Amino acid sequence: MSNKKYSAIVFDLGNVLIPFDYNLFINRLNNIKPNLGKDFMDFYAKNYHIHRSFEKGNIERKDFIARMLEVCENRIDEPTFCKYFSEIFSVNEDTVSLLPALKKNYKLFLLSNTNSIHKEFGYQHYDFLKYFDRLFLSHEVGAIKPEPEFYKAVENYSGIPGNELIFIDDIEIYAQGAKDIGWDAITFQSYPQLTEQFDKRGIIYK
Repeated sequence: MSNKKYSAIVFDLGNVLIPFDYNLFINRLNNIKPNLGKDFMDFYAKNYHIHRSFEKGNIERKDFIARMLEVCENRIDEPTFCKYFSEIFSVNEDTVSLLPALKKNYKLFLLSNTNSIHKEFGYQHYDFLKYFDRLFLSHEVGAIKPEPEFYKAVENYSGIPGNELIFIDDIEIYAQGAKDIGWDAITFQSYPQLTEQFDKRGIIYK
């Protein structure tokens, strides 16, 4: 067991605390018109820079929606798009169950590449968010993982040095981004794997 001391634990959101499945969105579009969902996701994959720019806050929400409605052949309206686009999340109850005990011993922060639509229509109502001292959301900060300034926003706000921070993310390059600025990081795979890594580091979660 390590004696390393952490002052704060920083969680990613998607696929760590809330798994998501874009097939739910695709299927809804396909039900409106055959292959509409497939065609939408083909466009989205080829133009992923639009998604990244929206998550960074560089594209206005109204402009993003207008472009997406065009891709949907204007077969749905704005409220329906926002609803369908955001009803892709579920809760990882195992991972979420760790938060109350962790909160007793550490500051908790959330660091997520996300957008205003998913926040408003998808996850902002989840009760577990109350355990976090602050949510660092890419579209609000104006930076995205793995950009160093996004991680630095946590340090600047909290005053906690990097060697007392640990980040949990399911994407290796984002975990590595935290390591590159002096944090510890765990690439999330599963609840058992996460608690095993906590045990190795002496992190109190019970």
